[in-house]
Amino acid sequence: MYRFFLRLSQIMAWIGGFVLVGIVLLICVSVVGRTANGWLHGDAAQAFMPGLANGLLDTGIGPVNGDFELTEALVAFAIFAFLPLCQITGGHATVDIFTQKLPDRANRILRALTDAVFGAVMVLIAVQLYAGMISKLGSGQTTFLLQFPVWWGYALSLLGAGIAAAVSVWIALTRWVEMATGRTILPTDLGAEH
Repeated sequence: MYRFFLRLSQIMAWIGGFVLVGIVLLICVSVVGRTANGWLHGDAAQAFMPGLANGLLDTGIGPVNGDFELTEALVAFAIFAFLPLCQITGGHATVDIFTQKLPDRANRILRALTDAVFGAVMVLIAVQLYAGMISKLGSGQTTFLLQFPVWWGYALSLLGAGIAAAVSVWIALTRWVEMATGRTILPTDLGAEH
């Protein structure tokens, strides 16, 4: 099961990375377009090369229409896309100043408890995203500029949150098995270096 969830987490992280690269490119194009549009409308461009300036403006140079709407929907997905890999590799920030001196059994109990809480929170987030998606789906609400249904953003986020919840619950259950049996099932060498 570990390999399955690790591979699923890696795939989600790759997708999230591609989405973030796309967002960065979208924002760059929008900023360059907005800047060029302002410059072409400016006094200097209109005084010294009005024909060229107006010709370029007629091509539609300007900000990407609805860039902030797309960014808002896609960033939420990207955040949830990275959570499974962070959870399965133990990449969350930890402060172990006090726990490093505790016996192994106490650390297993603490890991099991924190992973159970994280799993429960991820399930709660996924359930609330589902409720929000159903609400937006029923209301027919759309974004202001692009007029795409708001529930699409919720659905993307729900996909990432659902996978993050599944990975988190599996890890929590595995930690409880580790605690109860004293065996090590999940790799212990994958934690973040702090």
